[in-house]
Amino acid sequence: MLVLLRFCLVLFVSLGVSLHAQAADTGPIPFVMQMTADDSDAQRRAFLQIQKVMQDLGPQKVKIEVVAYESGIASLLSDNNDTATLVAALSREGVRFKACRISMRGHGFSDADFPIEVEFVPAGAPEMVSLQMKGYRYWRP
Repeated sequence: MLVLLRFCLVLFVSLGVSLHAQAADTGPIPFVMQMTADDSDAQRRAFLQIQKVMQDLGPQKVKIEVVAYESGIASLLSDNNDTATLVAALSREGVRFKACRISMRGHGFSDADFPIEVEFVPAGAPEMVSLQMKGYRYWRP
């Protein structure tokens, strides 16, 4: 009985160490931020939150994508004085920015209105749902 108990203990400890090692090697935890705010100051604050998270945790621990749609689409414009510099800097840190084509059309924007760092998706809400179905955690500023 004692031998069986020792075997179970060794097995349990070995599995625990193995599972812990696997959890540590899974890579960065993915987050998706919904950007629908129509206030330029709120958009800037959201991007500053991302900047702080990236500074404190780094791209080895978190992976962040921003999906902008509805009025939030303006946060990704090249001529947005409140956010354009942050979009460029965060993109260099690995943050991905996606603009909704439906919202672009609704606001009269074209691809040329956005910096090179911005990717385009057919629709913002389905992109949000799709990323969450792939394991991304939801983050709304």
